[in-house]
Amino acid sequence: MANSFRGTKGSRRGKGSYEAPQAPAEPGSCSATELSSLMELRGLDGKEKIQELYGDVNGLCCRLRTSPTEGLDGKADDVDRRKQEYGSNTIPPKKPKTFLELVFEALQDVTLIILEVAAVISLGLSFYHPAGADRPSCGRAAGGVEDETESEAGWIEGAAILLSVVCVVLVTAFNDWSKEKQFRGLQSRIEQEQKFTVVRAGQVTQIKTSEIVVGDILQIKYGDLLPADGVLIQGNDLKIDESSLTGESDHVKKTAEKDLMILSGTHVMEGSGKMVVTAVGVNSQTGRIFMLLGAEEEADRQEEEKNGTSKSKDDKKKKSKKEKKSKKEDKSKKDLQKDGATVEMQPLKEGEPEKKNNPHKKEKSVLQGKLTRLAVQIGKAGLFMSVLTVIILIVRFLIDTFAVQQVSWNPDCVPIYIQFLVKFFIIGVTVLVVAVPEGLPLAVTISLAYSVKKMMKDNNLVRHLDACETMGNATAICSDKTGTLTMNRMTVVQCYMAGHFHKRIPSPDVFPKNTVDLLIKGIALNCAYTTKIMPAEKEGGLPRQVGNKTECALLGFSTDLRRDYQAIRNQFPEESLYKVYTFNSVRKSMSTVLRNYDGSYTMFSKGASEILLKKCCRIVASGGDVKAFRRVERDSVVNTVIEPMASEGLRTICLAYKEFPVSEGEPDWDNENQILTGLTCICVVGIEDPVRPEVPDAIRKCQQAGITVRMVTGDNINTARAIATKCGILHPGEDFLCLEGKEFNRRIRSDFGEIEQERIDKIWPKLRVLARSSPTDKHTLVKGIIDSTVLEQRQVVAVTGDGTNDGPALKKADVGFAMGIAGTDVAKEASDIILTDDNFSSIVKAVMWGRNVYDSISKFLQFQLTVNVVAVIVAFTGACITQDSPLKAVQMLWVNLIMDTFASLALATEPPTESLLRRKPYGRKKPLISRTMMKNILGHAVYQLCLIFTLLFAGELMFDIDCGRNAPLHAPPSEHYTIVFNTFVLMQIFNELNARKIHGERNVFEGVHRNPIFCGIVVGTLVVQIIIVQFGGKPFSCVPLTPDQWLWCVFFGLSSLLWGQVVTSVPTRMLTCLKPAGHNTQRDEIPEEEREPQKDDFEIDHAEMDGKNSRVLWCRGLNRIQTQIRVVNAFRDSVSPYEGLETPESRSSIHNFMTHPEFRIDDSALHIPLIDEGDEDEPPTSRTDAPPPPPPPQSLPPHANVNNNAGPERIAPQLHPDSRNSTLTRCPGSPLHSLETSL
Repeated sequence: MANSFRGTKGSRRGKGSYEAPQAPAEPGSCSATELSSLMELRGLDGKEKIQELYGDVNGLCCRLRTSPTEGLDGKADDVDRRKQEYGSNTIPPKKPKTFLELVFEALQDVTLIILEVAAVISLGLSFYHPAGADRPSCGRAAGGVEDETESEAGWIEGAAILLSVVCVVLVTAFNDWSKEKQFRGLQSRIEQEQKFTVVRAGQVTQIKTSEIVVGDILQIKYGDLLPADGVLIQGNDLKIDESSLTGESDHVKKTAEKDLMILSGTHVMEGSGKMVVTAVGVNSQTGRIFMLLGAEEEADRQEEEKNGTSKSKDDKKKKSKKEKKSKKEDKSKKDLQKDGATVEMQPLKEGEPEKKNNPHKKEKSVLQGKLTRLAVQIGKAGLFMSVLTVIILIVRFLIDTFAVQQVSWNPDCVPIYIQFLVKFFIIGVTVLVVAVPEGLPLAVTISLAYSVKKMMKDNNLVRHLDACETMGNATAICSDKTGTLTMNRMTVVQCYMAGHFHKRIPSPDVFPKNTVDLLIKGIALNCAYTTKIMPAEKEGGLPRQVGNKTECALLGFSTDLRRDYQAIRNQFPEESLYKVYTFNSVRKSMSTVLRNYDGSYTMFSKGASEILLKKCCRIVASGGDVKAFRRVERDSVVNTVIEPMASEGLRTICLAYKEFPVSEGEPDWDNENQILTGLTCICVVGIEDPVRPEVPDAIRKCQQAGITVRMVTGDNINTARAIATKCGILHPGEDFLCLEGKEFNRRIRSDFGEIEQERIDKIWPKLRVLARSSPTDKHTLVKGIIDSTVLEQRQVVAVTGDGTNDGPALKKADVGFAMGIAGTDVAKEASDIILTDDNFSSIVKAVMWGRNVYDSISKFLQFQLTVNVVAVIVAFTGACITQDSPLKAVQMLWVNLIMDTFASLALATEPPTESLLRRKPYGRKKPLISRTMMKNILGHAVYQLCLIFTLLFAGELMFDIDCGRNAPLHAPPSEHYTIVFNTFVLMQIFNELNARKIHGERNVFEGVHRNPIFCGIVVGTLVVQIIIVQFGGKPFSCVPLTPDQWLWCVFFGLSSLLWGQVVTSVPTRMLTCLKPAGHNTQRDEIPEEEREPQKDDFEIDHAEMDGKNSRVLWCRGLNRIQTQIRVVNAFRDSVSPYEGLETPESRSSIHNFMTHPEFRIDDSALHIPLIDEGDEDEPPTSRTDAPPPPPPPQSLPPHANVNNNAGPERIAPQLHPDSRNSTLTRCPGSPLHSLETSL
């Protein structure tokens, strides 16, 4: 169709021969409006319009001054002129919120508004002095201060509260601003990653999508997300998903004869082709919709501003209705997604996370759910305490003034009484401020944002923040093989050609010349023209592989045979190919049809060897002749060639061809089954793709972390099994499943062809390799694992994918990983995290960061709740007993700032350590606050309260100073209360170090030097505290302290570190009264029989483990003696000395992770740091069928063990006299079991 354009390079330079005479040779001959309106047409209407205006597509290219084969010349001035004329390929981002808008939003906080109102009232009343008001006559508490001091102190307190509120608001607004800036940085990073293949100056090159201009020739292929509108020049079996624009889920076939209009934001689901760009950016169909949406939002905002505050309530109601409506729509969309029939009604912006059209996850993330629940519980408790404080203060004041002192009512005293009420109100509000954990969302945001930033350096580009946290709970990873576990640098290392099997690639002289010519022609034409072998970047380096790596291996094979594939491609340009059957997951092959000069056709095919060989009825023999290829010979090739290749981990590809003579007439090209039969096999090649050197170690870490790794690949089952063994997914001698897609489907479907969850549940716990699988099989497996109830804990599944059809599985998974290099745009769009290096070890880093987020939040909670409990009880008790809070409003706000903003920044930025990968996943039911954490919180709270109350009620005696209790309304600050405040804050600062460890570790300073943010915040807080105490004066209700008093305060603060060691020494298991908090699942929903194990399931107590060391040593010695006696007895009874001992396979179980058998003691072994101590309640089971580790957290309940061949019936006492001569094939998982039975 476009052959007449070949050789017309100089489209702008020399007015090539293709230029239509009637077309004016000006760049503006096609206006942007004209092209944009053209793209609104569909199907035949579009084609007719093009014929009417331009003659054909070539005429359109003429008018756009571009060449269909050479593209634009790529000169900067021409590109700039086109950008000015037709616009750039960018859609203006939504205007960010200004800092003032963020400040206004921060001011909407209810507790801050209450404080502001109270401070303003306090400020106003401090300046009001009623004439003739006699202070003593208004009660004892109102008098006792000079008038000047009283008025001065009055306004300072109100002003200080307002200033503190301003500080809190500014800090919150700054955090929001930096968070939004981070999001925009992430967005721009994603957009910069987006590149597309274009033809410029005759060269195929990749440019950023934002650099695409009208007139560019794009090479589109399977998996692309189209960045601009255009018209098809040439297509091969091209099918496009336009559901993002039209809502129609059926794929639309694009051909130059029927439908050649291609729209931005749509996905190429099959085939390849070339198009000329006609509209970009805001002029494209997607851009126009986005601009309409933006214009509507802007109009709504302006209308709201015009209407003013009078209609704000109505607007809010409308907004809430809209939100409810959108929630309903989201719900309906989610339901659709669950059914697998996702219909995206909104356009996709290239590179943008699918927040609008993808209600991302089916449910709230694990951490969000737990935090929301916990925050609500704490908030309710805080509100109750604050209200109770105010009521008690008011009642006590009324009783003391009017009953005890018997003061008569005096109207002149009303302002003073109001001041008291305001003071009580402020105390109540500060209790609420301290109690409400508003730092929680900030801590989560900071932790996630910090992790995301660091994960970029670890080659994880996070598109959805909650995916980072979810990855920490992952229990299963379904990984691709090619490129993820392997290096994705493929080379042909073995071949079967001309009747001989060559273990190494021989000299081309060995093969008949006509056979080699046929092979090279087939490889050159039947590989995508975008796939190339390029020269090495560095001298002496390996040649660069561009495009599909399997095809690169074949092109490299042609180079090894000393032939030039490019010469054949130059002879047969892509436009001359008659028809192309592109590769897809159904065909498992690719075929290209070439029309010969005599009218006959030749078709070249390549594909999976065992599939394509079945379609071959002839084979090229040793002399280059073609002979019949019967079933017996085919089976022989499979047994002697393909299986040996596959067992070495090689990917086997069959290359074949077929002639269509003129005498048979025109074939029915749409009947693929007929076309792809009767092939002639040329050769079978074995392609090596080496395992990445770091992958086995990464998989071992996953297994150690309690994560099951499954390989899901489209490759041959023998190849897959060999690679899985090399990676460490499979271990020799273990009883795990390796299935092909067909067998998998047969096992999971009923007689009626329906998928049954019960059948899947029998397979997935043992399944490790799924070979020859389709994307549908991958989706079925992921859905089956997620929906399974065979284990108590719901599985959290991560999936890797690179193809377009992987989209459903990536969306269904809890976390979807797309390949940054080999992945298609569609896969990236459906994913949560993009692996920029396509490396499996990067997934392990994501797990580590995800777990670190969870632990960081737990650390922050441990610190904040300690402060909460102490501050609320001190304020409440002090107010009730002394009629005033020992901690003033401004001091409370400072404490709130320490524990919310600074602590969240310090504890949420702890770097991860390798120890995070030495425990099982927490799971969805694991409470946020474990019993060990509860022990730490209550232990430190009790100590701090004892110390604070001692200082409060006996501090004046200890330091020989004036008592600060029962001070009048506007009394000056006292040394007594300053010491109480200073000691309280210093204890919190030092307790921040204790909060760094949440599993009872003793060394709280471990790794502190690796976190400069933490050190800086602790030191900074200490410096500010010194300034506040020494120079804060009346606003902070402080007086300067002497060096002696400072030393005592510091000693009291440091003592919290020593007390931490005492708390750590108390075994958690002894404190049965403690209950964990922050469950995601309500306790009432958990069956009675499951409740008790759940308490201990996730508990780590390192101090208790340290205490077991002596028992471990004792048991180890006894166990050695016992083993020696058993071996002696075995020899005496002529039984194998190893009978009854543990099998090597069971040693690598995560439950028995120590190297030597004598360490494996179920009850007293060091489980460090496995969070699965609840397993001790279950009978020990043999895990010879489990790879390291068993499917986490898949220590199956006894009733389900039959799936893993580890049922209770296989557990027998090993040293029972009757069992000595029995042929034991399995053994208990722990020598302690044998020890107990022998004793």
